Amino acid sequence: MRRLRTALATLVLAGAGLAAATGAVASETAKGAGDATGASCRIGWGSRTKARTDSEYHPLTDVRAGRHRCFDRMVFDVHTTDGHPIGYRVGYVGRLYQDGSGSAVPVTGGAILEIRVAAPSHDPETGGPRYPARPGRPLPGVDLTGYRTFRDARFGGSFEGETLVGLGVRSRLPFRAFQTGNHVVVDVAHTWHTFR
Repeated sequence: MRRLRTALATLVLAGAGLAAATGAVASETAKGAGDATGASCRIGWGSRTKARTDSEYHPLTDVRAGRHRCFDRMVFDVHTTDGHPIGYRVGYVGRLYQDGSGSAVPVTGGAILEIRVAAPSHDPETGGPRYPARPGRPLPGVDLTGYRTFRDARFGGSFEGETLVGLGVRSRLPFRAFQTGNHVVVDVAHTWHTFR
């Protein structure tokens, strides 16, 4: 009888441990891919311009932003088949100038990241809008309230197959840019320092 009680107690404790572990995994998943909760923020990206020149031109359909433990993220959704190259150029500039007109676009923040994605905001065949943004205005649906790094996001226009966005950030911080599937991702670190 004592052995049976011990075995049952062991099973109950193991079950509780498994439930706690499962809850922790679910919580991590809810925070979003790329989060480093509980781990060091090892940022070694630098602040120099990042670019990918090869591209197939497909329309931009959306721009989204998200907060992570070590960085703020902006995602450009492009209507293309996964794996087809999407060109981009991301770098710090003194001012943002609207494509086509050359007019200055005011962007709030301590520094401005100029983001160019080789994806027009309109449908190349019909000319109709796919991402309905207006030059000089904030990005539709992107609310940066409470972000640690992002301060402002302005549409700079869509011209000759490229979409231009000005991203205002707190200061000149390290960032990375990359393609994953049919998305171009720009991450800007919260700090220059590695921390736990």
